[in-house]
Amino acid sequence: MNLIEEFNAYRAKMNEKIMAEDNKVIKRFFNLDTNTYAEGELDIKTKEMIGLACSMVLRCDDCIKYHLGKSHEAGLKKEEIFEVFSIALVIGGSIVIPHLRRAVEYWEQLDSQ
Repeated sequence: MNLIEEFNAYRAKMNEKIMAEDNKVIKRFFNLDTNTYAEGELDIKTKEMIGLACSMVLRCDDCIKYHLGKSHEAGLKKEEIFEVFSIALVIGGSIVIPHLRRAVEYWEQLDSQ
């Protein structure tokens, strides 16, 4: 199983378990997250780029993978992704570099599918 399959399988499995608990606050938060990234005044590509940059600065590898996947689905190109990486690096500083490495590896796998 590659990085993408492993991440998506784990995420789906755990989200199913979380949602099965029928916790109203958790369900509302998940719904808020979903609706935040829906098409609106900002297009989906822009929203995913913002989400990716924020995730990198916050150093959340799962979030980075998620937004990379969504960015790829939205049709972002490698050059656009690297501009997002550069913004995250400038804002977050050198602590972002390990996450940048893993993000590049994940993007390469997305692009090779």
